[in-house]
Amino acid sequence: MAVGFGVLRLSPEAFWTMTPRELSSALSPPRQVGAAAPSPAELFGLMRRFPDADRQGS
Repeated sequence: MAVGFGVLRLSPEAFWTMTPRELSSALSPPRQVGAAAPSPAELFGLMRRFPDADRQGS
């Protein structure tokens, strides 16, 4: 619980609804060390395809 709340800074709801596999994945190092960040065009394309559901006025 200390790792979930303190290190990962999860809300209680997010912590208690995580599966063991999700928690393990969150605690594991990234698989693609040194992977390149998306280009601005790729990032904006992803933002258009997958908008945040809670954003208003965008």
